[in-house]
Amino acid sequence: MVAQIRSAEENEERVALTRNKLVLEQARAVGLLGAAKNTRLSGRVPSELIDAAKKRAHVTSDTELLELALSRLALEDDFGARLVGRKGSIPADIDLGI
Repeated sequence: MVAQIRSAEENEERVALTRNKLVLEQARAVGLLGAAKNTRLSGRVPSELIDAAKKRAHVTSDTELLELALSRLALEDDFGARLVGRKGSIPADIDLGI
């Protein structure tokens, strides 16, 4: 049982690290991340929030967390909004074959 839990945790970490890598690569590809770090961001937030976010993202530094979080936000698609916007655009009497 302990081995299964450890395996699940290791798998979760691998998935998170792969996802992080892909997000940061995509952010670099569209020019959001580069060699120059020319802006400082400062703010006050609960330490519990930072700790939970770092744990979930499997990162250790505040800079890693900020780059990842901001990249995810900047790259976020608008699928939900587009889906809701299509409400009513398919005729109610269409045969979906279900």
